[in-house]
Amino acid sequence: MRMIDTHTHLYLDAFDDDRSEVIEKAINEGIHHFYLPAIDSSYSNKMYELEKQYPEHIRLMTGLHPTYVKENYLEELNHVSENLSRRDFIGVGEIGIDLFWDKTFLKQQQESFNHQIVLAKKYDLPIVIHCRNAFDEVFDVLEDHKGNELYGVFHCFTGTYEHAKRAIDFNLKLGIGGVVTFKNGKIDRFLDKIPLENIVLETDSPYLAPVPHRGKRNESGYLTLVNQKIADIVVSNPPYIDFDSEKVDQSVYNFEPHHALFSQEKGLNDIKTLVSLSMLILVNNGLLFLENGFDQSDSCLLYTSPSPRD
Repeated sequence: MRMIDTHTHLYLDAFDDDRSEVIEKAINEGIHHFYLPAIDSSYSNKMYELEKQYPEHIRLMTGLHPTYVKENYLEELNHVSENLSRRDFIGVGEIGIDLFWDKTFLKQQQESFNHQIVLAKKYDLPIVIHCRNAFDEVFDVLEDHKGNELYGVFHCFTGTYEHAKRAIDFNLKLGIGGVVTFKNGKIDRFLDKIPLENIVLETDSPYLAPVPHRGKRNESGYLTLVNQKIADIVVSNPPYIDFDSEKVDQSVYNFEPHHALFSQEKGLNDIKTLVSLSMLILVNNGLLFLENGFDQSDSCLLYTSPSPRD
């Protein structure tokens, strides 16, 4: 099974002594891609070097981290703009607002956040949001950009269920990491209410290591521990009727919503996708309950063989 660490700072000094070993270990654990968010211009060269070493695995973002918004923020924003004009990136991040330590540069953080969203929309790229003690401020900026052109990830999501619903309404996925394994993390209390397609997994390494490594350096290889914590049970009633089925009354075609009933691949496409996603997030011995057609059971069993954890 291949996985993606959607948020890892592998270029930081914390990995200087064993960076190659950490990456190779993670690859052996099934982590095939590593998405690296930017912090500021001082880290760009290290990110580029790492990309050259692992071109099949490393993907880069560009952006100005909110806690690095200082007096020179206009120069840093210009660096982001120049990066985007010169080469390809997978996203603009991490960007946002952080009021945990200091509110001195709140206005500049808001301006930087807004400016980088504009850049992301210009280049049709997702944004990766950093938010700490600033949900209201982040949502206020996002409100001005709401629409199909705005999409991305709410990195290291630690908000409430109401915050989660609002983030999803802005076309944002929830980045779930080591916090989900903490006893006081709280987000595990409502994750079962969040559709799987709105969740992505991340480590934010070297920060926020999951239990049992909490308090130590985090690594991309620990993504498997986050993965195991997401769900004990998945219950779904997916669409499973073949579009060409002759057993469905014409009134169903005329009056029922097609996306709730019909699926491609002889009605099995959504079931196949559901099983695949469930394999990524179910704990050991986790349970998947789904409804399927009376003649589809054997096909469904094939998708889960030999077991959801293999």
